[in-house]
Parts: sequence; C-alpha cells; structure tokens
Amino acid sequence: MALQSVVELLRELVRRPSVNPMGRADVPPGWAHESRVTDYLEGQLRGLGVPVERVEVASGRCNLVAHYAPLHAPFTVLWEAHQDTVPTDGMTVEPFAAELRDGKVYGRGACDVKGGAAAMLAAFGHLVTTKPPGCAAVILAFTIDEEHTFLGVQSLMKSGLKPDCAIVAEPTSLNIVSAHKGVVRWAIETSGVASHSSRPELGVNAIYRMAKVIVALEEYAIELTHGRRDALLGTGTLSVGVVAGGVSPNTVPDRCRVEIDRRLLPGESPADAIAAVEAFVRQRTGVPFTTLPPVFACPPLGAELSATLVAKLGACIDAVAGSHRVEAMPYGTDASTIAEAGVPVVVFGPGDIAQAHTKDEFIAVDQLHAAVEILVRFSTSGVAAS
Repeated sequence: MALQSVVELLRELVRRPSVNPMGRADVPPGWAHESRVTDYLEGQLRGLGVPVERVEVASGRCNLVAHYAPLHAPFTVLWEAHQDTVPTDGMTVEPFAAELRDGKVYGRGACDVKGGAAAMLAAFGHLVTTKPPGCAAVILAFTIDEEHTFLGVQSLMKSGLKPDCAIVAEPTSLNIVSAHKGVVRWAIETSGVASHSSRPELGVNAIYRMAKVIVALEEYAIELTHGRRDALLGTGTLSVGVVAGGVSPNTVPDRCRVEIDRRLLPGESPADAIAAVEAFVRQRTGVPFTTLPPVFACPPLGAELSATLVAKLGACIDAVAGSHRVEAMPYGTDASTIAEAGVPVVVFGPGDIAQAHTKDEFIAVDQLHAAVEILVRFSTSGVAAS
C-alpha cells in the first residue's frame, strides 16, 4: 500500500486528537490520550507490510514500533516521534481541523510533533516501497506521554533496543539539536495547625511558613545562575510554578504546597539536584517542610556521543536545505533517555519551536517535504553514524 503524501499524513494526524491531560480532569474524553493516533499509524504501517509491535505502556496507551530491515544494511537507525500533544486552551484556530492555508498546516500538534511524525512515516514508507540499495535498517517508533512524564520512551529503551544511532523528531527548523538540559519536577509541602481566622494565635499558618521557603527558593535560583556553567547550555535554573494552600479566607491554613521545576546540566542527577535544594532551604529558613517524590525526571542530553552523527546528518541537511546550525536547547526531549542507553542521538525535524504549543500552531509545508528528503538521504548514505 502506498502512503498518502506527507501533507495528507500530517492532516490525518492533526484531525485525530491526542491531548495529554497532564494530570488535568477537564480534557474531553474524546480528545484525551493517543489511541486515535495510534490506531491510524498502526493501520498505515501494517499496510506497508512491515513488522509492527503495539506495546501497551499505560492503560489504553500504546507505543508503536515498526521495523524495516533490508539484507546487509550498513547500520541501524532509530527514528522516534511522540504521539501526544499539549491541551488546546486559548487556541484561536480550530485545533483539529488541520486547515491547509498559504502553505501551512494549522492545528494542535501540527508543529509539535505530528509534522515530524508525518515526515518520518513518509520517509519510512518511501524506503519500504522503493527498497533503495545500501539502505540502513530503520526502526520507527511512535511513543506516548512525551509532554508529561516520558513513559513512552522509557518503556521503549527498557525493551533492549540498541540501534547504532537515533534521530528524535522535534521542531528544530531543520537544524540539529545535539544537547539540551534535563528537568526534574517535584513539590514541597509545609504543614501547620488550622484555626478560625478570628483566633489566628490558636493556629500555625502553613502559608506563612511557605513564604519563607519561597524566598529561599528564589535565592537558590539566583545562585544557580552564577554557578556552574556548561559551555553549550549555560547554567541550571530553578522556578516555582505553582503555589496552593488554604481552604477559605476565614481559616488559618494547615497546609501549603509549591511545585518546582529544576533544569539540569549534563552531569547533574535529579536526585542530587533535589537534595541540594532541600539542604539549602533547610539551612536558610529552619522551617519544617516535606519534600515529595518527583513527578518526573528527564535527564540532560550531552553532545559527547553524537559528533559523527551530527556531521553525517548535517551533510544531508546541507544537500537539501543549503545550510544548517548545530544548537543546544534549554528544553527536554525523548533524546536524553535514548542517550542514557549509550546510543548516539540528535534531535531534528521540521517546524519552528516558536510555534509549538501556541494559540495558532502551524507548520510550513516546504519544511515537511525537506525533512522527508533529508531522512531518506541519511538512511541511504551507506555509512554508519555511530
């Protein structure tokens, strides 16, 4: 079965909601999670006649892994793209209409990262149907939950995959991202004693306690920006993103919670980062508090494994697009989990990260076509990239 064009593949993906609720309860059931996209992708892959595995990672949420393994393949490459998107709050375009207008496809996920997924699927289909000589073996993986806790890629790598190299789809404007920060997110809680607000002396105000903790967290965040600096990524960062506490104005609150985002540099572990914050806050404030287990952690991605891969993919980009940049980014991706398994990996794809998660998310059609050609060139270049 011949696949549709990359543009039509993308529009079909956008028309199928795959919103990651990220802990929220207000996402309509017909929009939540990846199953509609998974079903569509599985149908396309099975139509190509290649081996396909559907692996349930969470209830009703499945990774898809397809294999193209020609005889005497010079190397094996993993192409990976996530199926989920962020929610649609505040969008000014119809999120699932997949409107094609002025050389752009609009809708939630068009840029992040259904455009990259469509390009990988189209390139994979081209290789399977044309069987070019000297082609690499390609493992095509569509994973779940990248936008929240990275369950999909973690499951994928625990399965024992060991390709020679990997390319992870994210909107990079056809440039190469060889390094990015990691992230760990967790919460701190303060407790107190509730009382009526007319007799506050009978209670202990957990919000007042937390106020001192927040001041210390701000001080720590400032110290980070003057601390260790990575040549590519700069410094680590810390941000308090959520504060929650109390039940009513006339009750002294007995509990308050803050949620923390800490961006990590290569060489920093999530556990050590949390421990350092905890020690600093205790020393500065003397306030009793509880550190809750992290919600999730994404390791940082260093560039030390990927120099050969960067050069090889860069040559393919130049042949199609004329030039490229090699960049480091502050955000996290599935690539760092793949790198932890010892696989050289880079982030690459069509679309501009400035359009990801936006109210009028779109991707340019010409970038989709270029990405397909680049991926095909890379896979038929005949030289291992590890």
